[in-house]
Amino acid sequence: MSASNAGASADTPPIVSRNRPLMLVGTMAAMVMYTLDTTIANVALPHMTASLGATQDTITWVLTSYVLASAVALPLAGWLVDRLGIRFMMLASVLLFTVASMLCGVAQSLEQMVLFRILQGLAGAFLSPLAQTVTLDSSTAAERPRMMGIYTQGVMLGPITGPIIGGYLTDNFDWRWVFYVNLPVGILCFLLLLLYLPKTPTRERRVDFRGWLLVAIAVSSVQLILDRGLTLDWFASAEIVTYAVLAFGAGWLAIFHLSGTAQPLFPTALFRDRNFTVGLAFMFLIGLVMMSVMALLPGLLQQIYGYTPFQAGMLLAPRGIGMLASITLFGRFMAKVDARLLLAVGLLMMGGSMWMMTGWSIEMPRGPIIAAGLLQGLGLSFTFMPMNLISFATLSPQYRTDASSLGNLMRNIGSSIGISAASVELARNVQINHAELGAHVTQSAVPFNLDQLGAYGTAGEAALRIADGMVNQQAAMIAYINDFYAMALACLVAVPLLFFVRIAKTQR
Repeated sequence: MSASNAGASADTPPIVSRNRPLMLVGTMAAMVMYTLDTTIANVALPHMTASLGATQDTITWVLTSYVLASAVALPLAGWLVDRLGIRFMMLASVLLFTVASMLCGVAQSLEQMVLFRILQGLAGAFLSPLAQTVTLDSSTAAERPRMMGIYTQGVMLGPITGPIIGGYLTDNFDWRWVFYVNLPVGILCFLLLLLYLPKTPTRERRVDFRGWLLVAIAVSSVQLILDRGLTLDWFASAEIVTYAVLAFGAGWLAIFHLSGTAQPLFPTALFRDRNFTVGLAFMFLIGLVMMSVMALLPGLLQQIYGYTPFQAGMLLAPRGIGMLASITLFGRFMAKVDARLLLAVGLLMMGGSMWMMTGWSIEMPRGPIIAAGLLQGLGLSFTFMPMNLISFATLSPQYRTDASSLGNLMRNIGSSIGISAASVELARNVQINHAELGAHVTQSAVPFNLDQLGAYGTAGEAALRIADGMVNQQAAMIAYINDFYAMALACLVAVPLLFFVRIAKTQR
């Protein structure tokens, strides 16, 4: 539950700071720092691979371990806030996240990096839901639509600007600076929150450790299936079968336990709210589509098109430009329009941008990349803010922290599954496409005699490598396009869920 006072009037926010602007700067900066780290490492992955002794398949653990650790920790947010208060949790999370970032920067192996990324994800898991709670609880009812717009910009700012900052630091300094950059930000956030975030009431509350453990096992097992499946040949491996049994068993038990226990991990009132339940589905979808495409594009831009990390980051910037421009121009009007209509428009825009990306080719100017990014940014702005308004419109204020942590959990699970599934599908399709395309490489398709290459020694081997490289490039491009088709379809399939949303007569 939130630490807010249920009896407070609409004109008196539960959290009153002696300097609300600086408190919100510290709060939002901490949340942006956390969301930034979901994508800032993306463009640096090719450089990390060699430095950490990783492979193309295992280096994605740097991304998924961070998101998965956050997903495992998030369900405890409501209980920890009730027991320790928002102030203590925010300060502890910012401090631990900053220390973990420094450790990631000094990591010398993939094992160390994954361990420190897990610590970073655990420490930062609470920053986003707590930032949302502070933003809402420090605002009056009339201010909340505008404040939700500011929060939305912060949520989206991190993942979108991450590749730009990461690309610049990787190109001009070293990939380790994508983690060191958190140190000054973390210190500033800690000081602002220490000075201006007031204490909130605490209360005794039992925690459902059994429910949390079951959810953690189920989520972790699914993630391990996705991460290890391709390497171990899926269900031909006893390890993958074990993970599948754990995921199914823990998930099944979690459903029965959470629906039957007296004090479940999440208040059952949350799931009786139809708007919030539908909102969870949309949060899962946004995490799945947004984070998977942000994980795929840096590799596509660098490996297929040959851009540098910074150039790749700049080509991802139009998503942020489109989103910020949309919120700036239309944000004040969004609260006055039916949120269902806005969300439908946003999903169609996102699906349309993915559809545009299915028309990309190996030799292509920057224009289509920029156009698809702008449209996707517009779609995200028309999706994220209405989604939050729908989810919280009919909820009692006492459930905000639990609701926010559950919403962030669903978005993190979607992100983790999306990144892993997109990477697995990409690798699988590259192999399939390479075999199919390689079978069509005949004498008429290449400018040299395939039967006589052995007579040319190293020159002949070089010619074969060139031919194989061309086949690999085409196979990878087709694989990326197949992933974009799947994401476009996911956006369109979600639109009918809007029929289950009801608009509240009053906003709390």
